[in-house]
Order: sequence, then structure tokens, then C-alpha cells
Amino acid sequence: MIEIQNLTKFYGQIVGVKNISFTVEKGEVLGFLGPNGSGKTTTMNIITGYMPSTEGTVKVCGYDIMEEPAEVKKRIGYLPEQPPLYMDMTVTDYLNFVAELKKVNKKVKKSQLDDIMELVKITHVRKRLIRNLSKGYKQRVGLAQALIGNPEVLVLDEPTVGLDPKQIIEIRNLIKALGKEHTIILSSHILTEVSAVCERVVIIHKGEIAAIDTPENLSKNFRNMSKMSITISGPKSSVINLIKQIYGIKYVEAQTEKEKDVVTYIVECDKDLDVRKPIFFAMAKAGYPILELKSVGMSLEDIFLQVVTEEKEVN
Repeated sequence: MIEIQNLTKFYGQIVGVKNISFTVEKGEVLGFLGPNGSGKTTTMNIITGYMPSTEGTVKVCGYDIMEEPAEVKKRIGYLPEQPPLYMDMTVTDYLNFVAELKKVNKKVKKSQLDDIMELVKITHVRKRLIRNLSKGYKQRVGLAQALIGNPEVLVLDEPTVGLDPKQIIEIRNLIKALGKEHTIILSSHILTEVSAVCERVVIIHKGEIAAIDTPENLSKNFRNMSKMSITISGPKSSVINLIKQIYGIKYVEAQTEKEKDVVTYIVECDKDLDVRKPIFFAMAKAGYPILELKSVGMSLEDIFLQVVTEEKEVN
């Protein structure tokens, strides 16, 4: 659906992005992450045709953005971080204006706009001036304009920025629903949001791809140690001493005491070492029941920080 090969962009002598390549499959929701100045926005601007590349190719649905920009733009809906809204227009007037720009067939324009407004839940504010809408509703109007023309690809840059928790959940659920019918590139600083919505993640740093995989595989590959959470019924100091004596244990810390002498511990050990049986036998011998044991993977935030830190150290 989207194929990016050896993409490079120079701003004079400054490198915006350097030789990046990745693909996005049809129907996939791809997370696109990176710190400020990493090249995320540059890449999205090139994909959507807002900016030419210095080198490399971008193809959307088989069309090259440099050779057939009109065909590519027909197939992309773009929501920039700052939605391109006209504040003195009503919601209906603005969406009609966008539909005209996108050359939507007049026979289906009204029904399509009605469906989109219903989908993003802005029907009841359709007659209001955009300037008088809340941040959340302005964001919804921006998302609505990206959906006009029923594009196969959606590029969403920080779609939930500035929204309250309820609005974030609503937009997140909407993106999940849109992912069933559209290919989506989602850029967000809210990494829990990316974990919840995206099937794969690209992390870009200093204009180059630092990591690309599913969140699950990234968690496995970047984890240097195995981590687990264990809830045990027994005296805290005794339990900690017993766990520390087990071969391969590198770290143990008491987290929360749920009730008297019932404590949850975080335990870390060598990556390829399974310490579950030794812990079980040690606790059973001491008469301390294990009430819960579960593996704890690295969060996407942990992975992101590790990638950026490693890149900084290398440079």
C-alpha cells in the first residue's frame, strides 16, 4: 500500500531524513515515533506530497508521489498536528469547501459528508462557527476533512494532542474502527495510545530508522533481563532474602502490600534464565504461598527511551 525506499531530505547542509525505507501493508495501522526534530514530520510531509524529497521514492497504491502526485493525493487523507481549519466558516461550509477541493462527486457529496460527520460525532455542531468549537471538536473537524473522498490511506499526526482523557479514548476508538477499512500511519507522543492502536511501530531518530517491528517483538529484543511480578504471602524481609539467594536473580524490590504479609515483588533475572521453579520451591519450603506470578514486558515508552539513549551514546 505504501512503499518508501531510500528516502532522503536535505535542508541545505542539514539532513532532515537519511536513507529511510519501510512499507505499510493494506489495512495496517503503523505507529510512527520519534523525538522532536527526528524527521517524523518531514517524512509525513513527503508522503502526503506537501514537500519533495531530495532522493528516494515514495509510492502509494503503486503511484509514485513525484511522478503522479495527483493520483497519490486522491488516496491520502492527512491530519497535520495543527488541523487546517478556517475559523470563520461553519463546520458544514468548511467540509463542503474541502469536498470541492477534493473534487468529490456532487451526487454523493451530501450523503458522504453526513456519514463522516456522524462517524466523528460532529453532526450536532455542523452549523456552528469553527472558532467557537472546543479543542476536541476542532480536532474532530480536522479528522473529518481527512476522511472526505474516502481515501485508502490516512496519515494522522498527533490526532489527540491537547484533548482531555475522555476525548482521547473516543478518538482512539475511532482510529481503531477506521483501521478496519483504511491503512493508517499514526504519529503520537502518547506511547500507550500507539501500543493500544498500532500493529507495528517505526522509531525514527536523527533522520534515520532506529527500530521497526511489532511492539511485542521490540519488547523481547530490547529487554536485557527477564522481569516478573510475584505476589507472595509471607514476611517481606524473609521473602526478599530467599529470592536474593536464587541463582540468576539480579534484582528484587517490594512494590505494594495488598494486606498484612501479602506483598507484590518485582524480580529481574538473566534474560534466558527461567527462575520460576526455583522461586516456587524456595517459597514452598518456607511455607510462603505464591498467589500470583506474571511476566512483565518492556513498555513502548521503555523501548523508545532505550533506543534514543543508545543512539545518543553512539553519536
